[in-house]
Amino acid sequence: MERTDGPLPGVILAGGQGRRLGGRDKAFVSLAGRPLIEHVIERLVPQVSQIAINANGDPARFGSECPVLPDGIPDRPGPLAGILAAMEWAKSLHANRVVTVATDTPFLPATLVETFREAQLSSGAQIVMAETSDGLHPVIGLWHTALSGSLRRSLKEGVRKVSDFTDANGAVGVALPDDALFNINTQDDLARAEERLASGG
Repeated sequence: MERTDGPLPGVILAGGQGRRLGGRDKAFVSLAGRPLIEHVIERLVPQVSQIAINANGDPARFGSECPVLPDGIPDRPGPLAGILAAMEWAKSLHANRVVTVATDTPFLPATLVETFREAQLSSGAQIVMAETSDGLHPVIGLWHTALSGSLRRSLKEGVRKVSDFTDANGAVGVALPDDALFNINTQDDLARAEERLASGG
């Protein structure tokens, strides 16, 4: 498979509603006095060429620093629609790969994108996903944009589980430390993240 030199674009999937966090827009849950999404942007910026945010609703709430990509499939079918939006945006930039991450993972490693690239180049897979002892984390991955047409068709045919699409397309997992993908779903998770940041973690 061809190599892409230089940084790749990245997209933060920010569609979570934080039901266990009081139903708040998860991107704007405060962590150490800053919206959660700001922590993710800070981790991702040095690793990619450009950043966009996938979210529905009023894009103005994210400010003007990053383009906001709504789902291109109606009725909010889930993360696969956000991944499709990421692929299509990357194609508009003439990039043949795009990295996606989740808005509730504020401790992404500084080498995440390079790790994905190396795994993709060595395996030849069109999809590379993060993996920890808990299993695969398919929304955190690298995607070849040539799959956009297939993904759009799959969504229209009713596919909703990310793993159904990734399994059908030979995705490979890349082992990452568990703490690198610590995600915030509950108030307890938020408290642990606050403690980790306070201790310099």
